[in-house]
Amino acid sequence: MHEELRRTGLQNRVPDVSQSLQEVKEVRLVKLGIKRFIAVLAGIGSLVALDAGFVAAENLKKLSGAQIRAKLSGKEVTDEVHYRDVYEHDGTLRSYSMGSKKRGKWTIQGDDLCIDLPEPDGGCFEVTAAGKNVVLTPKGLGSPSDGIVQAISDPK
Repeated sequence: MHEELRRTGLQNRVPDVSQSLQEVKEVRLVKLGIKRFIAVLAGIGSLVALDAGFVAAENLKKLSGAQIRAKLSGKEVTDEVHYRDVYEHDGTLRSYSMGSKKRGKWTIQGDDLCIDLPEPDGGCFEVTAAGKNVVLTPKGLGSPSDGIVQAISDPK
């Protein structure tokens, strides 16, 4: 009788063990799927990082005053997300950054781009470029900003 109860008890447990093994297998598959998803995201992240570093890797050349004027006049510089600076032919600058709009002037002084905007923006910048990519490096304190030069997206 004990033997029969023991076998019956084991038989009742075997489907539970089988079901538990199936659940463990499903959890492993989900974890594997998550790991693959993370690996894909890491791959995309490294591609984005490579793309961001591409400007630095390109042969950026310092522009002269005449080259800066030719490159920026009647164009806009943008990072396509956070800011857009419109360099009108007449020296007017329209700056859009994180939801705020400012108007000012832009000029060329020597081989520098000088921007006259309300504080804390403005100052003079060395401009380096490669193709449509530009980097504006402040002559004083501050970090360089990079962007692409393109046609003005909202012409007058």
